[in-house]
Amino acid sequence: MKRLFSLSVAAFALGATPLAAQDVAITGATVALGDGSDPIENATVVVRGGRVVAAGSDVAVPAGVPTLDGTGSWVTPGIFASITNIGLVDVRAVSASNDVEADDSPFSAALDVAPAINPQAQEFSYSRAGGVTRATVTPEAGSSMFAGQGAVIDLGADFDAVQRPRAFQMVEFGETGARLAGGSRTSSHALFRSALREARDLGEMDALRTVSQNDRVRSGDDLPIDPRLAGRAEREGDVLLSRFDAAALVPVLRGEQQLYVRVHRASDILAILALRDEFPSLDMVLVGVTEGWMVADRIAASGVPVITAALNDLPASFERLAATQSNVGRMVDAGVTVAIGGYESSGEHPRNLPQQAGNMVALNRVPGHSGLSWGEAFAAITSVPARVAGLEDAGVLRAGALGDLVVWDGDPLETRSAPARVFIDGVEQPLENHQTRLRERYRSLDESERPRAYDP
Repeated sequence: MKRLFSLSVAAFALGATPLAAQDVAITGATVALGDGSDPIENATVVVRGGRVVAAGSDVAVPAGVPTLDGTGSWVTPGIFASITNIGLVDVRAVSASNDVEADDSPFSAALDVAPAINPQAQEFSYSRAGGVTRATVTPEAGSSMFAGQGAVIDLGADFDAVQRPRAFQMVEFGETGARLAGGSRTSSHALFRSALREARDLGEMDALRTVSQNDRVRSGDDLPIDPRLAGRAEREGDVLLSRFDAAALVPVLRGEQQLYVRVHRASDILAILALRDEFPSLDMVLVGVTEGWMVADRIAASGVPVITAALNDLPASFERLAATQSNVGRMVDAGVTVAIGGYESSGEHPRNLPQQAGNMVALNRVPGHSGLSWGEAFAAITSVPARVAGLEDAGVLRAGALGDLVVWDGDPLETRSAPARVFIDGVEQPLENHQTRLRERYRSLDESERPRAYDP
């Protein structure tokens, strides 16, 4: 493993990160595929042209592909961090560097995090050095229960971080949604339904207007204006959203954009799932879901995936009175698709997600508790969150998957292990960051110029 690490340091001492994907094969390593299966000892991973060619035992290395000896190391897909604010904030308490929420904005659902994401924010390099290669960046609700539109990013050392802007809409229900909607859950549900109906009306009017305009162009303007449009150039009746916000919800209503719903209480979860009776096209993802274990069978039957914290076991509010460390394990046992993510479970830093997944493995060994197997836990921070975000070829090592690799100096779910090399789309990434620079500075600090007050 020392050999692999020294090669990485030498490569980056010579210049910047290569722009082109590198062909590389790593042999003799313990390989975790990220698909829920157990790790494979003495296995090989081959990446060519930014994609995985093969991974597993008995894999032949194609001629001409540079080979690294991975003996004593682990090779895995990159960590996929869900529900993060990577690139939106440097110092949370300094408002000028914080773009996570927009408390005073006149807009809500139309807010889009993509233009605000800064790939040079410190969290990018910290997370990348911790093995995180992709993530979803999520706005937080400010003055409305609609927080805005999140993005899917990669953490490559370049300025092309945003891979999928406006990937999902984030909305708050439960206690937070009730507060933002007027002080009651009744108001949050009424506001949500009103907003989607406004979006439906706007979408229908825009569609009619487009068809009418196209027909008139084809006929040389001889056709009369569609009577359904006559006198309805603008929206009619009561409206609570700006046209911009209503337009942002049209793809949500049609199922073209995912709807991330933050909710915790069991009864609230069921009320959210029931919304699809009225709006059947909603492509929902449940976020938070602290009491999900109580209604796990209903969630599983709905097919709606969950993003939740690993060990959120404190009854910190009335909507979390039934919090338990076994929440994730019980939902998985019931057949719910569960990704471990969110700042609640990663200690404000997504690089801590492997530790949280490892805790679930340990919990599985405690009598009376429900945790996860090693393979399940690792999939919950790699392929499962990637799949929830719509990336079927990320977070997993199989032929055709994205060439996101992490070479670890030990079991990635053990806190003493750390990444030695990280590849994103087959491009090796620098692991240096502000923390490593401070470490090196104080490791070899010159004490010859210390003030006399420090003399013994």
